[in-house]
Formats: sequence, structure tokens, C-alpha cells
Amino acid sequence: MGTPHNSANKGDFAKTVLMPGDPLRAKFIAETFLQDAALVNEVRGMYGYTGKYNGKQVSVMASGMGMPSMGIYSYELFKFYDVDNIIRIGTAGAISQNLHIRDIVLALASCTNSSYADQFGMPCRPCAAASYSLLKTAEEIAAANGKNVFVGTVLCTDTFYDESASLAKWRNFGVLATEMESAALYYNAARLGKNALCICTVSDCPLTGEEASAAERQNTFNDMVKIALETADKIQ
Repeated sequence: MGTPHNSANKGDFAKTVLMPGDPLRAKFIAETFLQDAALVNEVRGMYGYTGKYNGKQVSVMASGMGMPSMGIYSYELFKFYDVDNIIRIGTAGAISQNLHIRDIVLALASCTNSSYADQFGMPCRPCAAASYSLLKTAEEIAAANGKNVFVGTVLCTDTFYDESASLAKWRNFGVLATEMESAALYYNAARLGKNALCICTVSDCPLTGEEASAAERQNTFNDMVKIALETADKIQ
């Protein structure tokens, strides 16, 4: 089978896929948390693996950075590989003053400055929202394991280096954090009748200058990975 971006065969991916942005984080998760993990895609270095967690099949594949990249990979997984659930696990910059490094955010909804949704030809921009079943399950799992999570709206932006100085304005609207992939994922899931959730760990606080190192971002944000894996386990 395969696509221009994915050499896997149909059936190589599990019904639930965890999607970090970084290919090396996908490799780390597969090698650390999955049993019998097999590499099923490495086109463009965008590693995808399928293995078992608690005896159930689960996959992990990188999405790359930004909505165009997430849009391609999540669409193909949903449309061509019969994936039902995608859980984004990534990093975010804190906007809310209540958030600090390593806090976990469950993105209930995603505001965006992207034109990604223009392709759907709607009279206004659709709401990009998480699938309630995944969100509820992840929140319950976090609580059962004594992990405090923040549930709310994130800003999904096209600009990492943003000269508009608008983050304080988003804070005034109660937005918790900013990242770069959730809206495209949520739009694809809604359009294709699938399920999606974005779980992010705060890696930096743009308004205060607090930040984690690159090594910490790749290897130490394991609480959100465990929440995502337990969610995948419970929904199957």
C-alpha cells in the first residue's frame, strides 16, 4: 500500500496512535514503553512503530512540526490506515500564569491563527475540539494516578517566532498554552468521523522566560506518555 509519506502496509498501524512531534521522541517511546515494537515507517525520517502495551496493540508515530505536517500524517492515518484514535503528545508554551514547567495540559479546544480550515469551505471557521471520550478517559486516568492536569483551551499557532506580542491577549481569554499541531489534528478527526486528543507538557513559559532543555523535552516528559498509553489501553 503506502502513501508518498508513509511506507507502512495497511494493518501495520494499531487503531490508536500516539503522535509526538519529534521522530526521536517516537523512537524513545517505542523502545521504552512498548513490547515487541516494530518499525513500520521511516520515510523522511518520520519514524512509526507498532508494539504492545499491556498486551494490546498500540502505535506511535511522529507528526513533525506544525499544522501542515500534522495535517498530512494524521489524515493519512485516519483515511488510509483505518486508525480510529490519535493522541498527540507534545510540548507547549505556557500562557496561563497558573502553569509551570512539566505541568500537563489536556486540550479541550484549540484556537488557531491558521487558514487550515479554509479548505472545508464552511461559512465560518469550525470549532477545533477534542473528542470527549478520549478527554474524559485521560482526565480520569490522570486523577487515578495522582497526576494533576489542566483542562482547557490552547492556542495552535503557525508562528513559533511571533513578533506580534499577542500571547498576553490570549491569556485574557483564558487560553492555557500555545502549541503548533492540535487544530489540524482536531479538524481532520472531525471531518473524517474519528477521535483525537492533544496532551501537552509545558516545556517553556514565553512570558516569563522559564524553559526546559532540549534533552529534557525529548526524554523526561514521561507522565503525559503514560497517561496517553493508559488511555489507549482503556479505550480498546
